[in-house]
Amino acid sequence: MRTSLVLDDQFFDALNSSAVDTLEAETLPPECYTDDDFYAFEKEAVFNHEWLCVGRENWVPNPGDFFNTSIIDEPILVARGQDGVIRAMSSVCQHRAMLVSEGHGNARGFVCPYHHWSYSLDGSLATAPAMSKTCDFDKSEYGLPNFKVELWLGFIFINFDEDAPPLAPRLTAVEEILRPYGMEEAEGPMPDPGTPFPWNWKVMFENNNDGYHANKLHGGPLHDFVPSHLAAFPELPEDTAGYYRTNGTLHPDASFNATQKAILPVFPNLTEEDRNRMVFANMPPTLSLVMTSDLIIYLIVRATGPETHEMDTGVLFAPGADKDEGFGHKVDMMMAAAVHIMDQDQHVDELVQVGLRSRFAVRGRYSWQEGAQREFNNWLVPRYQETWKKMKAAS
Repeated sequence: MRTSLVLDDQFFDALNSSAVDTLEAETLPPECYTDDDFYAFEKEAVFNHEWLCVGRENWVPNPGDFFNTSIIDEPILVARGQDGVIRAMSSVCQHRAMLVSEGHGNARGFVCPYHHWSYSLDGSLATAPAMSKTCDFDKSEYGLPNFKVELWLGFIFINFDEDAPPLAPRLTAVEEILRPYGMEEAEGPMPDPGTPFPWNWKVMFENNNDGYHANKLHGGPLHDFVPSHLAAFPELPEDTAGYYRTNGTLHPDASFNATQKAILPVFPNLTEEDRNRMVFANMPPTLSLVMTSDLIIYLIVRATGPETHEMDTGVLFAPGADKDEGFGHKVDMMMAAAVHIMDQDQHVDELVQVGLRSRFAVRGRYSWQEGAQREFNNWLVPRYQETWKKMKAAS
């Protein structure tokens, strides 16, 4: 049985070895994926101050449209106001903590079902029945807490930290390679509610951009045309808020389906170079992208505990792709391949979490084909260390 983790200078100094050159680096300590105290620390170090993807703009296309989600057990309500502005706020009623909204739909406002406090689409408290005798009650002070919102390539990001710097300027280097896919205009349905998984969010995040395992775990006709040895990991500016790898393909317009080639319209602005590779991009701690010539898979990873998370899995197509009379059948074929590959990943991820709990789990070493994991560590480790220093200084 693993002993309880001690968070001290020695532990955080030891993380330096995870944020060096890939061929010299070692993995994060197993406790970073299993320990309750570390997860509590990580919520402050990462989730309370970083930009978190919660969905897509086209999930709320019209005034009054809304959806609910959650990250680190914080219920989040996203709504488009009558003024067209997308806002995000806590879904927790400021009276007795009942959630004021569930699911998704269209509404003129939100009424707490418990005591009927009602809120406008911007979160302001509109009415509070039978509160006229309550001393010094000012309804303007009891609106739903609002969060910072930023839109990037059609995705909605929120930040719990009002003082957080903007996201987009720190994603310029990543946006450059993603821009030809035209994700703002790309089309796709709102995914089903997130699936819960019994492993740490970082295990999923690492798997989503791991070229090393691709031709080993997924060996066969659904993946062999994206060989691991054609992976490349570009150097990005130090303050970049994401990272990516490109992976060359054995033929143009490779796509995850039984034909191995694009079967839906190709994104119209892709160059010849774009059409001879795939792109796997991560915007930690929540968004992963898999980019092919005719399909984008986006994965919104939402931590729920030290050894659990939920993930929303969505797809995007080129504008007008659904006009093809065989669209539904072709999508079914593509999703059959994607589900087969994801099932393999998820079986492994669950067993990785089991292994991380073992007394025999060690800090491993990386292959050159795991450059994305080093980039993830380069993003995580400074945040862990800076937060630890702040906590020490404040104590």
